Amino acid sequence: MADKNHSWEDIRKLIPNMLLEGMVGYYFSCPDMIGGGEIVSFWGLQENLDQALVVRSAQCHALMPMMQFSVAPWRILDSIHLQAVKEAVALRMKFTPLILELAKHAAASGEPIVRHMDYVFPEQGFAMVNNQFMLGDSILVAPMLEKNQMSRNVLLPKGNWQADDGKKYKGGTTITINVPLKRLPYFKRVN
Repeated sequence: MADKNHSWEDIRKLIPNMLLEGMVGYYFSCPDMIGGGEIVSFWGLQENLDQALVVRSAQCHALMPMMQFSVAPWRILDSIHLQAVKEAVALRMKFTPLILELAKHAAASGEPIVRHMDYVFPEQGFAMVNNQFMLGDSILVAPMLEKNQMSRNVLLPKGNWQADDGKKYKGGTTITINVPLKRLPYFKRVN
């Protein structure tokens, strides 16, 4: 994926770009680097670096096919933000078997690893949703992509869903959830 800057505007481009690449056959693509891939984005930023942006970027990348850092997080983040990044990496480790399984499936079928909501749930009103995605057919991922926000809306498809925090939801609706700094919201489809 093309390099992104260290900006909230560019983090909001990650999901639409990944979805597009998957749909046109690039299912092993990398969503640029965490925090932005342009090294000039970090020159002179030591005092003005947006640590929350690095965390939210790491969370967004955590459940995508690849995860790579533009700069070592322990060199630029305070302990609170570094811990949030470590938790995103730990979540990725938890989902690594599924990501590898989806990669094998993609190599055989051409089906994307990261999938558009409308791809998995066609004709249910998800065509314009570009701030959440599906990891395979059963994990809905809804990262926080807005600066200074601690809640977001999530569009849940029909069915039963269990959130990362254990709460259960009946789908076919929009819910509003709290998203503190350390949380990457995801929902597993359950029977």
